[in-house]
Amino acid sequence: MTTAMDAPSIELRLRRELAAVYRLVAHFGMTDLIFTHISLRLPGPTPRFLINPYGLLFEEITASNLVVVDAAGHPVGHAEPPVNPAGFVIHGAIHTARPDAHCVLHTHTRAGCAVAATTEGLLPVNQMSMEFYGRIGYHDYEGIALDLDEQARLVADLGDHPVMILRNHGLLTVGTTAAQAFLRMYYLNRACEIQVSAAAAGTLTLPPPQVCEHSARQLAGTETGDDFADTSAYDLAWAALLRLLDRIDPHYVD
Repeated sequence: MTTAMDAPSIELRLRRELAAVYRLVAHFGMTDLIFTHISLRLPGPTPRFLINPYGLLFEEITASNLVVVDAAGHPVGHAEPPVNPAGFVIHGAIHTARPDAHCVLHTHTRAGCAVAATTEGLLPVNQMSMEFYGRIGYHDYEGIALDLDEQARLVADLGDHPVMILRNHGLLTVGTTAAQAFLRMYYLNRACEIQVSAAAAGTLTLPPPQVCEHSARQLAGTETGDDFADTSAYDLAWAALLRLLDRIDPHYVD
């Protein structure tokens, strides 16, 4: 059970994990200047979330400058800097509707936006895309995310999927941890990059649906009992990414 004594250390750990994700998104070229967002739920009876302050590049995010907001996206505390109001319209709705969505990550990458602009969406072009086969929500574009009545449709379109393609907009992933949301985004975006390159190279060859589903189940561990994508292998990948940050960009922990 979390106590008042250990709550600050838990929040610090979560701040450092989220700051690491911001720096990694920047490192791997998945940013859109100061726009897009990554949010993380804080523990406790009152809904509170960490998100980036509006105006900072992702490479400037540290554990200490993340902003705490409530379920409506309003900063908690008079000293908190402002946040982008469009950012938490999407994130707040998903956090509220999905208890497992402790982290929500949204990007506007070139490849992600390209695939989001196609009728077919993500295709099973490569093994990386198989993780998401039949496990992607799609949400039609309704304009800049400022209208609160869009939230119910966003949540319905995401359903219980781990990722969503926002048509004509970008990519979104959720995770029980910041690490899981990041690694899902890394591979979702990589799958989009491969699809764009393959489509430019020639006619696409797609495996049969039963092979795609078999691969998705293998990656999810529902056939083998070993959840490759979300436990052991992803834990090892996350540890390696933190070592990378410690070498090239250690100030995210400040």
